Amino acid sequence: MSFPQHEPSASTARIERSHPDELICGLVSISDRASGGVYEDQGIPALKTWLQGALTTPVRFVERLIPDEAPGISATLTELADTVGCDLILTTGGTGPSRRDVTPEATLAVGTKEMPGFGEQMRQISLRFVPTAILSRQVAVIRERGTTDADGATLIINLPGQPKAIRETLEGLRDADQALVAAGIFAAVPYCIQLTGGPYIETDPAVCKAFRPKTAVRPA
Repeated sequence: MSFPQHEPSASTARIERSHPDELICGLVSISDRASGGVYEDQGIPALKTWLQGALTTPVRFVERLIPDEAPGISATLTELADTVGCDLILTTGGTGPSRRDVTPEATLAVGTKEMPGFGEQMRQISLRFVPTAILSRQVAVIRERGTTDADGATLIINLPGQPKAIRETLEGLRDADQALVAAGIFAAVPYCIQLTGGPYIETDPAVCKAFRPKTAVRPA
């Protein structure tokens, strides 16, 4: 079954799902120069292209392009989680060692649980290409939106800034025979969102096979 892909929203109002399985996904590109119009942002288009190819359940995007300022990053993540109600927020940019790279700190500041496995796996994938991958500081957190399970939660993941690296870390790596040699982080995202009370997300296995324990798989 195919589902409509909704246009990006700039609203700060809570988004109501048009389908019970619809993923409300925030995409945040963090760059002084792109947000200032010096060059065109490549992060959000790369994220959207990959997600539209990987997801087989409906998704609605909410986009933000902002500078490398920690208070603004934290405020944007809080807005997308608490006000808009995003199930997932993916950021790109601002995770290096330079003074202006403050995305991880701003993300940790709004999280209620750190999810270190996401950053560990992203660095393992990137280390297959460049030794400087150890300089990347991507983190992931859960932000619980209230005091009860019914209030919901948001998974926030920092991704690299380059489109190629975004795809590799989300999708994983395959050999010449298309056998998976390094799992991408998105394989764990649907089950994580399911565990925190979000929608049931399904993916195209040819792009990235979502993993769930058998007890968590919805009957066909």
